[in-house]
Amino acid sequence: MAGPVVFFAVFFAYPVTAIVGRGLHDGGAWQFGRVAEVAGRPEILRVLWFTTWQALASTALTLLIALPGAYVLARFDFPGRRLLRAVVTVPFVLPTVVVGTAFLALIGRGGLLDELWGVRLDTTVWAILLAHVFFNYAVVVRTVGGLWAQLDPRQEEAARVLGAGRFTAWRRVTLPALVPSLAAAALMVFLFTFTSFGVVQILGGPTFSTLEVEIYRQTADLLDLPTAAVLTLIQFAAVGAILAVHARTVRRRESTLRLVDPARTARRPRGAGQWALLAGVVATVLVLLVAPLAVLVERSFDTPGGYGLAYYRALTVVDSRGGTFLVPPVEAIRNSLEYAAAATAISVVVGGLAAAALTRRAGRLVRGFDALLMLPLGVSAVTVGFGFLIALDEPPLDLRTSWILVPLAQALVGVPFVVRIVLPVLRAVDARLREAASVLGASPLRAWREVDLPLVRRALLVAAGFAFAVSLGEFGATVFIARPDNPTLPVAVARLLGRPGELNYGQAMALSTVLMAVCAVALLALERIRPDKTSGEF
Repeated sequence: MAGPVVFFAVFFAYPVTAIVGRGLHDGGAWQFGRVAEVAGRPEILRVLWFTTWQALASTALTLLIALPGAYVLARFDFPGRRLLRAVVTVPFVLPTVVVGTAFLALIGRGGLLDELWGVRLDTTVWAILLAHVFFNYAVVVRTVGGLWAQLDPRQEEAARVLGAGRFTAWRRVTLPALVPSLAAAALMVFLFTFTSFGVVQILGGPTFSTLEVEIYRQTADLLDLPTAAVLTLIQFAAVGAILAVHARTVRRRESTLRLVDPARTARRPRGAGQWALLAGVVATVLVLLVAPLAVLVERSFDTPGGYGLAYYRALTVVDSRGGTFLVPPVEAIRNSLEYAAAATAISVVVGGLAAAALTRRAGRLVRGFDALLMLPLGVSAVTVGFGFLIALDEPPLDLRTSWILVPLAQALVGVPFVVRIVLPVLRAVDARLREAASVLGASPLRAWREVDLPLVRRALLVAAGFAFAVSLGEFGATVFIARPDNPTLPVAVARLLGRPGELNYGQAMALSTVLMAVCAVALLALERIRPDKTSGEF
């Protein structure tokens, strides 16, 4: 546990504590009265209210739209099932900046709906809610569908033989088994939408602001660190409560269900009703998930002179009229790949050590350590990024000018994914295999290399793929620490969208398409190496 604990203490706890302390410590004393003062402001209360209700609305809408997809992918066996699963998952690994850009191309000013029917939804709450459904559709499908596929359908069939109707049998038998999984999915979606930044920043405009966006505004635009510190504490408390409930839900799911092989539960659709349900799910995926991405790609080729590669060629030159970048925007591609590769290596090492520690230890301290590993997913990335700037500025941790700063921030988000993917596989390794190796004279290191590593190699590759995709799209922290001469792809897209002009907009579409393609390639490679026995793990 020592390595992961030191990593999180230095690069997570220390920067977050530093920025909160900078905001609440003034004149040699702590100013805790600022908490009540800031939390009582009408404008802050409005932000808190909007953050909460939009997260609840997004969660309810996501469950309503995604549950049929979870059922279809869990229970139906049909041609193209694996492709549909990959298409459904693509939005989740995309950066929120690309998600916002895709919806901007579809429903924003000059978007497809605006051109066809004069309808614009950007700067409305509906744009935010639909984008959140787009982003979190895969969370419900993977979490609920993964469990649904492992429930024995014969239990529901037995209830029907005993006289229960189809709905009654589902409500009395299947639904109670799915409740923990539904709760886990709902809590994860709520967590992601409660801390939403990129989507709200791009689609919400000046009208709507979540806690995460408000922290960014107070920190970067107004330089009001006391207010930002209070908002960080509020978000931290809320996320901590959410993670505690989520952890209890996951433990309940793992301890109360008897699962079967998913290959035994899927079958061909039967009857017009099931085929209609399958067609409806496919249509939903095409309209809600594929259409925004397709419009984004189309906009990247739609130049004033007709369809062509002008916007892509513009990425290779520096705007001499005081442009957005000190280097050609295409340099962001190389920077992002290098940063993501380094972040992936850090994530796999730190996350692998943490997962190994969690499999061999028990107790309240370890459970607290497990919760600590998940905190970076919910704590403000803006706070972490700005904390890097003000905390890591003195020897021996003066890293402000070092390239490693960006991969370190990205690895904080990648480590939880590595732990969640590798941990179930490590726990499944029979301890007697290690004991047998020790009896035969193998050292602990050799036993790990000869026993554990071959069994978890595929899981490590899966974890590395997720960490790479997540690191590639990290935006909240990177926007603070990426240097102007070394921008990442999400930062470059956001900067282009923040400047007026058709050329900047077209370049943003082109860069977003490149970023989407890289994430999709990583995901498809991930699907090919994914072990069948872990298909229920998100």
